[in-house]
Amino acid sequence: MTSPKPTILLAEDTAANVEIVYRILGADHDVLVASNGRDAVDLATAENPDLVLMDVMMPVMDGYEACRLLKADPRTAEIPVIFLTAVAAVDAVVKGFDSGGVDYLVKPFHARELLARTRTHLALRQTLAAERALRRELEDALGQVRQLSGLLPICASCKKIRDERGEWDNLETYIAKRSEASFTHGICPDCARRLYGMDLDSLRG
Repeated sequence: MTSPKPTILLAEDTAANVEIVYRILGADHDVLVASNGRDAVDLATAENPDLVLMDVMMPVMDGYEACRLLKADPRTAEIPVIFLTAVAAVDAVVKGFDSGGVDYLVKPFHARELLARTRTHLALRQTLAAERALRRELEDALGQVRQLSGLLPICASCKKIRDERGEWDNLETYIAKRSEASFTHGICPDCARRLYGMDLDSLRG
């Protein structure tokens, strides 16, 4: 089964630039288009794209303000934003980074450069997402370990364990409720000798 194409949101109000970007990225990416910053924010919130290409000068709302709104919303804060700008001045570039952008491209841009930067930031986002998923798995595993740590009241006769509510469970039930462990039954050498007169160690030899 083929993987779904990455989704890129292009915020651009010039039809010629939209056509150029679509021609470069459209074959391998799903490209959504917004013609102003306000629509870009709304579309990003609704569609959760993998990457945003954000023009700076747009009607209704410019790219800087749109990026700040995306970064202020937990639903869109992690979407990388690359600015597309006709201004290469240092102040303009710094303003883009200050508003939350991760990169910028100066118009007119080259196809290979747009592809390279797009692929780099898509790959970086996938890596960060994988790291967050692994961190959650580790935290869940640590939480399960913590549930089984500390002093556990256990009956000296039947070996039942008293839980935090004061109820007594057998050992298997107690562990099953607090971990992903499952059980298989066997018999230890001491019980084999006591119950059946068998020496399991000698059988293994």
